[in-house]
Amino acid sequence: MNFEKILNERIELVNERLKAYLKPQYPEVIYEAMGYSVFAGGKRLRPLLLLGACEAAGGDLEEALGFACAIEMIHTYTLINDDLPAMDNDDFRRGKPTCHKAFSEDIAILAGDGLLNLGFETMLSDAVSKGDLKYTKAALTVGELCGVKGTIGGQVVDLLSEEKKADEETLLYIHKAKTSALIQAALKAGAIIGGADEKTLSEFDEIGYKLGIAFQIKDDILDITSTTEVLGKPVGSDDKNGKSTYVSVFGFEKANEDYLKLSREVCELLDKFGEKGAFLRTYAEKLIDRVN
Repeated sequence: MNFEKILNERIELVNERLKAYLKPQYPEVIYEAMGYSVFAGGKRLRPLLLLGACEAAGGDLEEALGFACAIEMIHTYTLINDDLPAMDNDDFRRGKPTCHKAFSEDIAILAGDGLLNLGFETMLSDAVSKGDLKYTKAALTVGELCGVKGTIGGQVVDLLSEEKKADEETLLYIHKAKTSALIQAALKAGAIIGGADEKTLSEFDEIGYKLGIAFQIKDDILDITSTTEVLGKPVGSDDKNGKSTYVSVFGFEKANEDYLKLSREVCELLDKFGEKGAFLRTYAEKLIDRVN
């Protein structure tokens, strides 16, 4: 398998479809703001996980492409919100001014709203046009995991925990809800579209949880060990905002140990999918070893 070639082809496939969904219309400024954030240099992590899960479950990637774009729209909406002055108040994301800095705070809020709604419109359009209940089930899964039971709930608890030392249980809830939930959504939605049974969906749920926690621990580590130039966003922002992190709660040594343990477990769980899961497993390894 030529992993890099397949990776780049899939990223291009997602980007081209995203451009079609975000083709400017009136009022142009909202499409400009939405497109600015979507095309600001993201890795397309969640769309690639969704496509990889669909493939591992034995599905056709073309059938999952709309959902892959939708999950990126929804992810980008969470980033726009996260950067707002009322949230983390960050000026840069992916090395570029954040949406509210490039446009204005009011337009940024509406751009986030627009991406969230367009994401669900895209998924439900697939469900209606294909007439298959599995697409409705996949959309419901995304809705459950990115709503108040998932990313929104995690953001709320994250805000309430600022300037406090979060206990271990609270921190793990925040990481599970803010980071793991959307990764679980991507993997489970892709697997559902690919035709996975309930046992396999449960396995993807576990993979998504562990990969998400490992990803967030690595993020917390990089926030104190990397540089703004490498990350494309300010380092030390968690400390600046008085936020508890895996490193501050558990210590650097345990954070690193847990990160490596979870990473190994993710790869072991993906081994069972054999050749069909080869891309997904290799991609998970790349995420584990990332430097930004």
